[in-house]
Amino acid sequence: MFTETNSQLPRHRLTAENALSLSLSRRRSPFSRRRLIATFIGIIVPSITRVANTVLVQIVVQSANMFKAPDHQVAGHQALNGKLGPLIDESGRFYKPLQNDERGTRELEFYVAFTSNTEIPSSIKRFFPKFYGTQLVEASDGTGLHSHLVMEDIVSDYKKPSVMDVKIGSRTWYPEASEDYIQKCFKKDKESTSVSLGFRISGLQVYDGPKSGFWKPDRKQIKKFSIDDVKLALRKFVSSAPAEQDRDPDCAFGSTVYNGSSGIMSQLKELKSWFEDQTILHFYSCSILMVYDKGAVLHGKDSGAAIKLVDFAHVVQGNGVIDHNFLGGLCSLIKLITEILTGSIPHQSLASLTDN
Repeated sequence: MFTETNSQLPRHRLTAENALSLSLSRRRSPFSRRRLIATFIGIIVPSITRVANTVLVQIVVQSANMFKAPDHQVAGHQALNGKLGPLIDESGRFYKPLQNDERGTRELEFYVAFTSNTEIPSSIKRFFPKFYGTQLVEASDGTGLHSHLVMEDIVSDYKKPSVMDVKIGSRTWYPEASEDYIQKCFKKDKESTSVSLGFRISGLQVYDGPKSGFWKPDRKQIKKFSIDDVKLALRKFVSSAPAEQDRDPDCAFGSTVYNGSSGIMSQLKELKSWFEDQTILHFYSCSILMVYDKGAVLHGKDSGAAIKLVDFAHVVQGNGVIDHNFLGGLCSLIKLITEILTGSIPHQSLASLTDN
């Protein structure tokens, strides 16, 4: 049986004959390695063998025919046209390919350490996807077995989900990033609303009803969103009219989706309260997914409005300092939604999302 014994976390591309065993060795990490190994053993795998300082991990390999590309993914790499991207199964689980560099290592370490961190209250952990470990499955790009993070499929319980991916922070690069990566991120941040608003919309879909289906603007179009486009999108997200042609959204479902004790605003404010105090972690290039079941709302049922934080490849230790980058963007998002609810953003045509 093949066993990997180098100092890295599991390599992510393996062949069928060597895929049943992986190893996790001690290495430098922004998280506690001792706690990481203990948690990894406890929540990810049913059985392990320890050899010296290496933990041999038994992994179950599943067939590719059990998976498909997500129907309601609005941002990130997609498992389409022979490209590597996330997959879902019928049990409500989401499989995200581990990246083959330090980003994959860092994201895995985040999930494992975050899950076991008793300093983080359960009321806050509910805003993060449930994590089920790692698993080898056939990669969507046809290159063989690949290690995936396994977590809950956030929209699996929604029949007709409207989804918005909001990347939080005016700065999306992490402190130890290379100069090339910093310049790449800075260019994107400056050309979007990240710098001006403290966040940008990365992806969006709105359910318009049985005749129109889903409105999902092109990603190239979304990258060009101005401040007015963002305001308009936030209104379209809770409007009763078909979003694609709606130049004056009525925000009819704003009170149902955004407002109320269980609405998106209440959840964002609860998250904000935690970020005003927490100094454990800094979340760079992390997104908040806002989701609700518009199909249910159109039939007078509960919206199921929820927020979830996703994408943790650039999370670093807070070292006793408040994450002002994330907190500032979160406050800006709350401010804009508040303006929608109070009518401070006028019901008039802003920059039309259909004119680009």
